[in-house]
Amino acid sequence: MVNNVIRLLIQNQYDPKGSASSLLIQSPLAGGLLFSLKNQDKKVVPHVGFSEQDDVQRSQNGDAEAFRRLVQRHQEHVSKLMWRFTRDKNSHQELVQESFVEAYLSLHSYKAQAPFEHWLSRIATRVGYRYWKQLKRHPHVSLQDSDWKQIAEKEPESVSPEDAAQILHQCLSELPPRDRLVLTLRYLEQCDVEETARRTGWGLSLVKVQTYRAKQKLKKLLEKTNIEFEI
Repeated sequence: MVNNVIRLLIQNQYDPKGSASSLLIQSPLAGGLLFSLKNQDKKVVPHVGFSEQDDVQRSQNGDAEAFRRLVQRHQEHVSKLMWRFTRDKNSHQELVQESFVEAYLSLHSYKAQAPFEHWLSRIATRVGYRYWKQLKRHPHVSLQDSDWKQIAEKEPESVSPEDAAQILHQCLSELPPRDRLVLTLRYLEQCDVEETARRTGWGLSLVKVQTYRAKQKLKKLLEKTNIEFEI
């Protein structure tokens, strides 16, 4: 594996569903572009001549083209996952970039004991969680009474799925990062207790306790609104 610090740049139009239309992976130390990956209207299909495991092994040996194919396979998945952590387009792009950077630099640790996508999801989850913790170190602008009033005045039947998702995202942002993470994994990502434990590195008991406590905190927040979320 090339021992370089690499940089990922996502450019061109951003898809609100969570995909990127262009992905460039560059290595400043190598003095240029490692590869470029661009999505058009149709989904890019990886080269059929290489299995995912082949590409993992080749990437571990420093094959940039093989890593390009791995990014090709998984960029939409990672992009959608990072949309859980931020709705800011610039921050979202940075998180996707950082996730693939960490994956590239950690390839030597992948032992194929779980599907590559699961391994990649754990890395992306750590990146997103670290982002939330960094946000909490800075002054946080909580929802004001006027914001809660605006949410509460919405008629439930008039709220679109997109609006509901945004409201829930706002409410979750009021919680501590640990509570926000466990609810995001358990109820937005639909992870079971075991998968949540794997992604976070927590024990099963801690996941269960943290889930219960986080739900109670979220329910208290939602009492200010006229909208119910099933959790």
